[in-house]
Amino acid sequence: MKTPTLKDYILLSTLSLIWASAFFNIKIATYSYGPITIACLRIMFGAIPVILLCVYQRIKIEAFSKDWKWFAAIGFLNLVVPFFLIAYGVQKVQSNLAAILMSSTPISATILAHIYTDKEKINIFKIIGILLGFSGILYLFSDNLLITKDNILSALMILLGSTFYVIGGILTLKISHKKNENVTASILIWGTIIILPFSIFFEQPWNMTPRLDSTLSLIYLGIFPTGIAWLLRFMILKNNGLVFQSQVAYLIPIFGVILGYIFLQEIVTSKVIFALVAVVLGIYFVKKSTTSKNFWGT
Repeated sequence: MKTPTLKDYILLSTLSLIWASAFFNIKIATYSYGPITIACLRIMFGAIPVILLCVYQRIKIEAFSKDWKWFAAIGFLNLVVPFFLIAYGVQKVQSNLAAILMSSTPISATILAHIYTDKEKINIFKIIGILLGFSGILYLFSDNLLITKDNILSALMILLGSTFYVIGGILTLKISHKKNENVTASILIWGTIIILPFSIFFEQPWNMTPRLDSTLSLIYLGIFPTGIAWLLRFMILKNNGLVFQSQVAYLIPIFGVILGYIFLQEIVTSKVIFALVAVVLGIYFVKKSTTSKNFWGT
């Protein structure tokens, strides 16, 4: 891989910023839309640029091939479940907390990869990273100003959502021989097929009277953090490799806290800062000792 240039770092920062921006936009979307509809429309809008890319590059989309069960399972576990859990949780939790909680994904991935794969075993650096990261998360839950008995379940659901990202990522290894564009398009298609009936049955989105800001945020969520960001990620992976691209994990929670403060005037307590530092350091130690496949997602 070539030595990263200033342009490469700008692209990396842009990708981090786009993914981090998902959290406050999810919060705005919840002002008008239910969590199932948010997840549904986000997946649908996200599928558009990826499918168009496949058509343009003449890449066959195998969503309904003999491997459809894998695509459906990954679409459910890696898109439908976490997107719903995050949207549900953010209704009662600040978006900056969601960004920190979701940043535990690389740390959770380390534990599950140790259990379910042969090449990703835990070592001393990973142990340090896991302990640091989860100590930050536990300390964050002690912040009674931001996490109370009324919203602790919502915070736990966001944390659970990050775990489903990891599970979906591990399943993706089963079809890692296929083109990334094909896999992404296929799981987005299946994610839409799976969640659309639930949105129609439980939330009847046609009866909603959405605000303009919520609608714009929802469209943004689908096109940018779900669709365009994936294409940008693929470009960085192709030019600079996985190790360089995985550095987004450090920047996303930092940007998430900053954006929540700027756009939603969210409270940033000393415990939030401590948790943020601990989680970023935890990710650093985990990444220091691994070149494993990146399981990140927003």
